[in-house]
Amino acid sequence: MTYREALCAANANLAADRSTRFIGYGLKHGRAGGTLNEASDDQIVEMPIAENLLIGFAIGLALTGYRPVVFIERMDFILNALDAIVNHLDKIHALSHGEFSPAIIIRTMVGNRYKPLFTGLPHIQDHSAAIAKMVSFPVVRMQKEEAVQIAYDQAERDFAKGVSTILVEYKDLL
Repeated sequence: MTYREALCAANANLAADRSTRFIGYGLKHGRAGGTLNEASDDQIVEMPIAENLLIGFAIGLALTGYRPVVFIERMDFILNALDAIVNHLDKIHALSHGEFSPAIIIRTMVGNRYKPLFTGLPHIQDHSAAIAKMVSFPVVRMQKEEAVQIAYDQAERDFAKGVSTILVEYKDLL
């Protein structure tokens, strides 16, 4: 199985649960590089390019019983969402004295260095290590196709326990 096939299969598995909502920009037409082809149109929430808003919206969905999966096309842009991720998503359980534990899965991608259409230095940075120091939930780098299903399965188990996960994908592996 290729890296792309593994991502497609893992996301098809998420889409099988009708409470899953895939949130991002450009998803209705691009389907996250084809990895969301198995998701129905009503499971895809098209949003503006506003990463902090994507996370805040996903937190709200999680609080109302949905399984939100946020797709941030480039890891560089996750920096725009750090307020919502670090100060809200990661802390809401403690801030609410355990009353609320919204969990979301965040998919983000480190841009390509070696494949055609090199998008430039601001699109290829991997902030995994830095973000992992800021949050109490897993930040998982999926650098081989074998790691994809394992990471997604663990993210689903963690989600069921009210724990979020950031899944880091690599465009050069697609």
